This record gives sequence, structure tokens and C-alpha cells, in this order.
Amino acid sequence: MPGPLNGVRVLDLTGVVSGPFATMFLADQGADVLKIEPIGGDITRRSRATIDKIGEFSALFISSNRGKRSLSIDVKSTVGREVLAKLVAQADVLVQNFRPGTMDRLGLGAEELRQRHPRLIYVSISGVGDTGPYVKKRVYDPIVQGLSGFADIQSQPVTNRPQMIRTIVCDKTTAVFTAQAVSSALYAREKTGQGDHIQVAMLDVMISYLWPEGMMQYTVVGAEAKAADPNDRPDLVFKTSDGYITAGTISDSEWQGFCKASGDPELAKDPRFATPSARSVNATARINRMAEYIAQHTTAEWLERLDAADVPCAPILRRGEIIDNEQVVARGIIAELDQPMVGRIRQPKPAARFETNPASIGGPAPRVGQHSREVLRELGYDDSAIDQMIGDRAVRAAV
Repeated sequence: MPGPLNGVRVLDLTGVVSGPFATMFLADQGADVLKIEPIGGDITRRSRATIDKIGEFSALFISSNRGKRSLSIDVKSTVGREVLAKLVAQADVLVQNFRPGTMDRLGLGAEELRQRHPRLIYVSISGVGDTGPYVKKRVYDPIVQGLSGFADIQSQPVTNRPQMIRTIVCDKTTAVFTAQAVSSALYAREKTGQGDHIQVAMLDVMISYLWPEGMMQYTVVGAEAKAADPNDRPDLVFKTSDGYITAGTISDSEWQGFCKASGDPELAKDPRFATPSARSVNATARINRMAEYIAQHTTAEWLERLDAADVPCAPILRRGEIIDNEQVVARGIIAELDQPMVGRIRQPKPAARFETNPASIGGPAPRVGQHSREVLRELGYDDSAIDQMIGDRAVRAAV
């Protein structure tokens, strides 16, 4: 059964991760996503270590571009622009993440295309937006982590030295926000018949994402200095006698459950931890006290005790343990499929599960220009014209 976006045509002119990851979600949900690649291919094909013999695939590329088709063209050439113009006329959605101004110089700006195609949903992803003093900066994930407060929220407790999160959280979160916005625009178009221009800046996304708990002390205007930093406390990472667990004690019942699991009847009487507000004010002392108890027993023993007391808890898994974790296996979260030129690969299934129109992995990631001939034939070009385009290096087709 096709996914909920079956019939939606998406032109993906994005590179790196924020755009490709967003359009991959749309592909998982049934959209026909056509990846427009330069003649040399998306740069993430060669990012970090390649995993095939001719250097066309990296794990990063596969995990951001599965289920798409690939057309490799030189968009700066006359032929490339002609082909792209025909594709835009058929598209529902166009997504691009070039630096601000680039698409306008190519004659592919939002205003121009939307005048010609009022139903087109045009998506512009950028690092910091198209206004302000930083607009010309080259922006990658660590830049946004630094600007948005994410590096600060990870500061070491003793030295207060900011630290980066060790994953491209800004790119990937922007992708989720973008995919959701595209779905909203498609719904609005069904009612109005009009497309839209969606602008998503990574900086805007991450400040919005961080705000609910990460910026609590700045929420009330005029009371900033009075509010304690809710993140100025140890992480909820507890070392057991043979590993690590995490556990939460927000409510009274959860704290009383931990006290029971600790086996120490005096802990529940400590006034510093008797109420939610007291536990918040004395969070560092509370967490350090919990750590003392947890260090005395094994991970398995603590998980059994805490589950019995209905206290939120889990083992802290190393990445090599995730695939075989009992909950991950029971949910069937990880799928396997064949990736041409690479072999058997693993991918997480789409996280949003639709009962009526299920999302699914639409297939492996494409080779550079794997579908160039197919797409050009769909546009009405005959084989001799396509061969000429390939010979002129305006188009690349996988062999």
C-alpha cells in the first residue's frame, strides 16, 4: 500500500544533511523524490569513509538519501536549466539549501518560480536565514550549536567550558522541522490551491527546539537573574558496579520509589528531597546521593529494583549494543536491505507509523545519475538527445 504522500513529486536540490534528510522522510512517506545532483555527485557521497570499491557511497549518504531517484545534471548549463524548468513545472515541492542568493543567480529563485507555478511549494533551508549580519557566513552544524546555546548547555560542570554535542543535531532537527512544514503546506494547498515559500533557518530551529527547558530562566521578562539555570546540575548518568544506567525522580512517587529501591529507610526522610521544589533546588545533592547508592550494585539489579518501584530507568547502551537491545528488537526498529555496490545494510524504519497508509523504506540510495535516462525520457527527450547531453557533460548517467 502506498504511503500518505503517494503522488507528491519532490525536487531535491539539497546537499550535505539538513535538506537530504528532510526529503528522505518525504520519500519514506511515499513521495517521489528526485535528487538533483551535480555532475560530481553530492559531496556527502565522499564524506568520511566510502564503503564501496569505486567511492560512490558513504554510510552518511545512504542514510540521508535512501528511496530517492537521482538525476545528475549541470544546472549552470543551458541544457541543465532547460531540464530543470520542465521538472519544476511538474513538481509539487522544490527543496534547496544553497547559500542565500545562489538560486536567484541561477534563475531559480522562489519569487520567479512561484510566479510561474503558483501551486509550487518552494522550500529554502539556510544556516542563519537570509537577513542579518551573519547572512554571508558559511554555516555548518557546529556554528549553529555555538550560536543557539547548545554548546553552552553542554558545558562541563566544573570548568564551565562549552562543549559540542557529538552528532549533527542542528542538521537533523532542521530536517524534521522542514518535513513537517512541507506536510502543512501540502495540506494548506489542498484547501486554497496555492503553494508557499517556506524558509527554515537552522538557527531559528535550534533556538525554538532548545527553549522549553533549556531557556527556562529567560522565559519571564524581568526575572532572568532570579531564575536558576535548570541545567546547572550533573547529568543523569549513573555508574553501577558493572555499567551505566539512567533514572529519573521528578514526581513524589518516583522519588519515594527510588528511596524504597535504595534499601535505606533514612533517605526518604531527608528534607532536602521531600518535595518537587526541594528536589529541584537541591538537584546536585540529590543526583550525587543517588549515584552513591547506584554504584553499590549491578546494572541488572538496579533495573529490577527500579522497575519494581515504577521509577523511570534504562540501561545506557553503547552504540554497539543498540541493534540487539530487547526493546529495539521487539519493535523491529532496524531493517536490513540490499544496497547495490555495497552489500547488506541496516537502516532504521520510518519512526512515524501510519496504520492506513504505512510509510516504508522506499529502497536503497541511488547511484549518481542512476535515473538520469529514465527521468529525461519521462520529460520527452529521445535517446539520441540524451546521448548528446551526456556527451556534452551536461548530464551524467550511471553505467
